[in-house]
Amino acid sequence: MSESESASENTEAAAEATAEAAAAGPRPEPIRFFGTTWVAHDGGYALRRLAVAVGSLAAALGACFVLRFAFEGLAIAKASSFVGVLVIVMFAVCSTIAFRKTWEGFSKRPADAAREEALRSLKGIGFIGSLIAYFVRSLTEAPGERLRRSEYETAVTQYERRRTTRTRNPAARKGKRPKRK
Repeated sequence: MSESESASENTEAAAEATAEAAAAGPRPEPIRFFGTTWVAHDGGYALRRLAVAVGSLAAALGACFVLRFAFEGLAIAKASSFVGVLVIVMFAVCSTIAFRKTWEGFSKRPADAAREEALRSLKGIGFIGSLIAYFVRSLTEAPGERLRRSEYETAVTQYERRRTTRTRNPAARKGKRPKRK
């Protein structure tokens, strides 16, 4: 088999795959740790939710333990009490902001991607807040499921509407329209 024959077969296979994907309609967006099991709540969805809840809570507790060691390091270094208060306030404020931004991310897409990128380091410092938000949300649903479900259902509805309006051949309607002069 020559190189040109295999290239044409690859092109044909890619065209068929694209046509099948377009014919199948919209696809659900996967969620981290859940894939697309959130659509029908199958494939171990409940077990995954439990694992995400336990994992995020364990990670938050482990992070608190590590932060305790860091705070003890400040005490061993005999840093002033002002520095200790600043560290506690910084982690509390950053964790609160990280919790709020993570929670908002489960219900709506960020309007400004540049602003989200600017908050990335702040969310990194307050990672405990993000982990707690992930834990709380995973008690009721997969984090971000409600947002993706509404987007997916809207896409399916629009796809079905477009598909049903185009089932007839547009060329066959030619005789029904008045001719232009």
